[in-house]
Amino acid sequence: MERVNYTVLTEFILTGVPHPPRLRTFLFVFFLLIYILTQLGNMIILITVCTDTQLHARPMYIFLGALSVIDMGISNIIVPRLMMNFTPGIKPIPFGGCVAQLYFYHFLGSTVCYLYTTMAYDRYLAICQPLRYPVLMSAKLSTLLVAGAWVAGLIHGAIQTILTFRLPYCGPNQVDYFFCDIPAVLKLACADTTINELFTFVDIGVVVASCFSLILLSYIYIIRAILRIRTADGRRRAFSTCGAHVTMVTVYYVPCAFTYLRPDSHGILDGAAALFPTAITPFLNPLIYTLRNQEVKMALRRMVGGQSTKNGG
Repeated sequence: MERVNYTVLTEFILTGVPHPPRLRTFLFVFFLLIYILTQLGNMIILITVCTDTQLHARPMYIFLGALSVIDMGISNIIVPRLMMNFTPGIKPIPFGGCVAQLYFYHFLGSTVCYLYTTMAYDRYLAICQPLRYPVLMSAKLSTLLVAGAWVAGLIHGAIQTILTFRLPYCGPNQVDYFFCDIPAVLKLACADTTINELFTFVDIGVVVASCFSLILLSYIYIIRAILRIRTADGRRRAFSTCGAHVTMVTVYYVPCAFTYLRPDSHGILDGAAALFPTAITPFLNPLIYTLRNQEVKMALRRMVGGQSTKNGG
């Protein structure tokens, strides 16, 4: 039997997002601003939730704080490498760096799915079971649910990463994408990838479909409960409470489904769609949750007012 000798790759080259050369500087500055504002906005939300006595023990804001940590993580592992593609020269990513990027993206990305589902269940209990809500969703239970989402995401990311990089990679080393993601990396494998592609489709499909179905079911009950509220002001406040979550779920899930649940994915449109869960959604989350949430805005005012009082004293 003839033995095949493979030259093991030590690095990959990410082609980045296709763009006209004249827009290179503009895109670099644009994503730099997105990155800075994402980190700053989510850090402000996290500090506000952790330091404000009226927020840090409430389940909704425990989930929001966890979401801010995830958003900062996703932005950190994707956007700086994306920005490097808008600078002159070739910037290879080490093999180990590619493994780490793929793992942490799928770890944090799947954790977001589980967390959005938990947040929808929290809103369901708050609106449909208001009298029993403090008993059904305590701070301790919400912390355990967040921990469970992190553990489930960790396992999901580990399985996907192990299956992807158990295959031999012997060249070429050019990843036709702006970060190391499963479909783009599998195209470079020197072995049959049918099982990997099928497992990725089924695994991510089950996660996305199950989480989205549970969110949809929760909001069917929520809408029914809101429509039974007699006062217009009560209905407006209830819809406002859920509006931010529905907006972010839509912005996150639709591009993910478009990217992973279609055959022969990862063309130009897929790259554009993938910018939403990797760069745009982490940037929008603090803006939407802050602008639409009166309690967060009041907590920010209290925090700023407290600092002003200390400085004045």
